[in-house]
Amino acid sequence: MTVRRIGGVDSGGNPPARSAVRNAKLAALPIAFAGRRAAGLGKRAFGQPADVVNMEIQRRTAQHFFEVLGELKGFAAKLGQLLALYELGLSPELAEPYRIALSRLQDATPPMLPRTVHTVLAESFGPDWRAEFQSFDDRRAASATIGQVHRAVWHDGRAVAVKVMYPGARQAIHSDLEQVRRMSGLASVFVPNADIRALTDQLSECVIAELDFAAEAEQQRVFAAAFANDPDFRVPGVLAQRGDVIVSEWLDGIPLTRLIAGGAQPERDRVGMLALRFVLSAPERSGLLYCDPHPGNFRVLPDGRLGVVDFGACVPWPPPEFPLLVHDVADALFNGTPADLDAAMRRHGFADFETPFDVRALTEQLLPYTDLLRHDTFRADSAWLRDRVRSGMSPQLSNVNRQLTMPAFYTPFARSILTLLGLICQLGTTGPLRAEMLRWSPELAEVVQRHRAHTGGPVDLTAARTRRAATAKRDAAAG
Repeated sequence: MTVRRIGGVDSGGNPPARSAVRNAKLAALPIAFAGRRAAGLGKRAFGQPADVVNMEIQRRTAQHFFEVLGELKGFAAKLGQLLALYELGLSPELAEPYRIALSRLQDATPPMLPRTVHTVLAESFGPDWRAEFQSFDDRRAASATIGQVHRAVWHDGRAVAVKVMYPGARQAIHSDLEQVRRMSGLASVFVPNADIRALTDQLSECVIAELDFAAEAEQQRVFAAAFANDPDFRVPGVLAQRGDVIVSEWLDGIPLTRLIAGGAQPERDRVGMLALRFVLSAPERSGLLYCDPHPGNFRVLPDGRLGVVDFGACVPWPPPEFPLLVHDVADALFNGTPADLDAAMRRHGFADFETPFDVRALTEQLLPYTDLLRHDTFRADSAWLRDRVRSGMSPQLSNVNRQLTMPAFYTPFARSILTLLGLICQLGTTGPLRAEMLRWSPELAEVVQRHRAHTGGPVDLTAARTRRAATAKRDAAAG
């Protein structure tokens, strides 16, 4: 057996948890980036084209960045998941380095060695933990940001998934936060001029909540009861939770990552619609919002149902403010004016009542999202999402998003809906998205119905956009 040594300490092949080791790895990232930029200046001075040099810098930085995140896990790996959405917003040729590095982050993370897994199980279930199982497979069946999953047979003969948290994950995540904040020099590679501190703070709160396995097990029980005997979904039941271990029913199925890579389009469409329905229906059925709908948390089961796993990121939903927010913003876009949108954004905490922001730019940025509601059938794909992400992450100082803030209650929904959009767009989902969205949002349905009643026909957002542009042009000429 090969044993790696990290910083002079026997790691046993496990993700490093010691603060000094993790800090050194993270601190090396901006240093290496600065070195690549300096080397790039030299290459350009000797005649290499700037675009070729910059592409090489991006490729090597992305590879290094995600390799380190994948090895460190925890908070750092969660940041890598968010950057997967940013990758969708890049042009195909620029996105390739990120896509390759992300696949390594998701598929090549180092497993815990058996002796470490056994130690965690003994700490959680006691020294006779093996009596709980008829058999236990020491090989990792799947990985997660803060742990890994093993297949086993429970004492009553049922096949089970045993989720084991990495030793030291709690300390490592808290340590990562300060180090990731110091990586702002990499922002020009990933999200130019973005507020990295605000981003890391929000992600930190989400990941810290996922460290509570008792809460995760209870949330999974709630979802399993809410979706019991459902013809479209399967949530595995929880058999036991002790300490840093959760034992739940095993799901055999095809991971969505495989379906995205090479599945037939009709099946991709079907599964994309199911994922949309699961996330949108969950608050009504369970009282919880599922905040982490990325491809690794879904399986297509042999009977065609969509299996869902990993319930660490869930919050009670909706808060009292949310239905009115949906109504007011949608009503301003469908039936109102930019002034109505300005008032709605301020009323719900996205801007204070004194600071000006470019409401017309915001209107133009939000209207394309309402394309999802324009037709009976809509195709959501990476090209459509790429335009949305590119607009929202524009490095220009005039980007209206830099003039706004986000109220705390909205953060879990933003994480959930953006990740969901990334998933259905990766699948290239074509289907009745409008009907599914209106089914689970009476506030949105009421707004769309009023628009139809007012216009005397189906929703025509293209015409609305044309009218708004003409009004803006007249206002500008008059001013």
